[in-house]
Amino acid sequence: MVTYEYPLNERIRTLLRLEDLFERSRHFIARTDPLDHHVALLTLFEVLEVAGRADLKSDLLQELERQKQVLLTFRNNPEISEDALTGVLRDIEQASAALFSMTGKIGQYLRENDWLMSIKQRTGIPGGACEFDLPSYHYWLHRPAEERIGQLAAWTSPLYPLRDGTAIILRILRESGKPQTLAAPLGTFQQILGGKTAQMLRVRLESGLACVPEISANKYVLNIRFLAQNGEEARAKTADWDVAFELTFCNL
Repeated sequence: MVTYEYPLNERIRTLLRLEDLFERSRHFIARTDPLDHHVALLTLFEVLEVAGRADLKSDLLQELERQKQVLLTFRNNPEISEDALTGVLRDIEQASAALFSMTGKIGQYLRENDWLMSIKQRTGIPGGACEFDLPSYHYWLHRPAEERIGQLAAWTSPLYPLRDGTAIILRILRESGKPQTLAAPLGTFQQILGGKTAQMLRVRLESGLACVPEISANKYVLNIRFLAQNGEEARAKTADWDVAFELTFCNL
């Protein structure tokens, strides 16, 4: 199955972007090739930009506290595993404590690193990080891989409280909904929401289906159009067959 997630507000959109960037960062830092570490550094700069929202830290802290209070109401509920509940509450408390300990503007220590900021400025220009533009960066990329990995980890790890808080909230969000098995006649699906609220939609398709969902939604109606993917036509067309899919409304 292939899962497509569609955020319905800016806050969830930001969290999904952070999740994607932190996962990409983890992947490329763990590798050893200089080109992989170049991508890891570019990804760090992207994290810095996305995390630069002034209210991100307070939003995460407020949502974690809200989820903690909700989960505490499930104490002594015979239908809820006490061990699982205790584990989630412990994760929330640890993530909240780490976020609270982050002082000052997010990523300020990176902004104060003139060498990193010179690279960030040049990488905003297509081909701007060539060795003749940034000889010191070229030198760094040819340092031993273990040395580069250590420095990349040191630059990235102070941002991990954002990663961990984001992961917990998105995990709770994803687990909040119940999937429905539906069909889109001739690739088109519409549902009147009738007051149903959601912060994210999840659409799952069989991996062999050559189509992707194009989703639009507001508080009144949800529209999904499945676009055929044949790799030949410049403009995608609506699938001309009935598309079976799984739909989940997720809400914190």
